[in-house]
Amino acid sequence: MLGKNMDEHLTEIGRRLYAKISEQLKAEVEAVTEEDCVAYVHEVVINRAYEGYVTEKRTVYGQLEQALGVRLKPAPDDWDRKYNVDFYIPVGDKSIGIQIKPVTYPQTPEIHKWREWMRKSHERFEHEQGGKVFIVFSVTEKGGAKKIFNPEVIGEIQREMKRLSDMP
Repeated sequence: MLGKNMDEHLTEIGRRLYAKISEQLKAEVEAVTEEDCVAYVHEVVINRAYEGYVTEKRTVYGQLEQALGVRLKPAPDDWDRKYNVDFYIPVGDKSIGIQIKPVTYPQTPEIHKWREWMRKSHERFEHEQGGKVFIVFSVTEKGGAKKIFNPEVIGEIQREMKRLSDMP
């Protein structure tokens, strides 16, 4: 059992904790308005998440353009929904699709699942647009820099560009 002094000490700590929660925290919580909550949600969803997403796309997009030596075109809105394609490369009358997916290192062993989830829409793209779709996975390095996680995809895209350009 606890000694009398220890029991009194713990009881006093519990009382102080209760006072802080019931007085200070309660006052802070009561000061929060509905407008504060709405503004916070907008800040998190739009400003932080969306801006991070756009930065990721721009960075990887720029790396791809430089490595491939071609301009990537933003996919039309319906292509994003219909084919899961973010960008495309026109080659003659055909197109190659590019899907950029940010991943975290814990997710990385599961990237094969992304391919399976989008397989049907990418097959539909190939059938309707003539070229394959490539998924470019991006990761954030220490320090915040974005990079292509699967750089071998660059050679695969180059081979597809050559294949399509060699077609009659």
